[in-house]
Amino acid sequence: MLQVENLCKSYGAVRALAGMSFTALDGQITTLLGANGSGKTSTLRCLVGLVRPDTGRVLVDGIAVERDAKAARRRLGWFPDSFGLYPRLTVREHLRYFGRLHGLAGPALEAAITGAIATLALDDIADRRTDGFSTGQSMKVALARALVHAPQNLVLDEPTRGLDIMSVRLLRETLRRLKAEGRCILLSSHVLAEVESLSDRVVCVAAGRTVADGSPAELMRQTGTASLEDAFVRLVA
Repeated sequence: MLQVENLCKSYGAVRALAGMSFTALDGQITTLLGANGSGKTSTLRCLVGLVRPDTGRVLVDGIAVERDAKAARRRLGWFPDSFGLYPRLTVREHLRYFGRLHGLAGPALEAAITGAIATLALDDIADRRTDGFSTGQSMKVALARALVHAPQNLVLDEPTRGLDIMSVRLLRETLRRLKAEGRCILLSSHVLAEVESLSDRVVCVAAGRTVADGSPAELMRQTGTASLEDAFVRLVA
């Protein structure tokens, strides 16, 4: 479970977060829905410990990130908006490196690598350097890297950006499988069709704060609208 409590964050004169609060539960896909610049990425970066909020706190399975970032990160898988692969490393080397960062070693590490490669069908490219990989291949490596240590919580920042249809389909199937396993999945998006098809809960974000929180059906019922798009526009207006 992920808990975000009253986060505030400014970058100079720009206030990115102005009291963001929400909870993402195990066994659910929770989506931050907002326009560009609404605070989605800043929220996720605070959550995974890349940015320290000015005020407020983040809890990962009850662990406060600011107090024990290392323990919190071991329970998190992070899928950033840019894949950030090392071009000279092979897929297997990426997974070994990130597995070690999360405390895996020896047979347990090798088993985790083998499992991640099998889960995302990476066998044919597992020993190739990632330099020159397609966007879809890079996505699969980044997702495998986020999952190699079997985290309870997975955080994804606009994960389908730039992906083709088959890559999007694979990602959705993987997220639904992880949800069925009881994992907590939090993602950000501004693609309404994707949000509506995947999300158990939607957190509508505007001006660095939560303006509404509920299932797609609840948000439409709350606003008296027939589509999530219309509900979102009414809620953030």
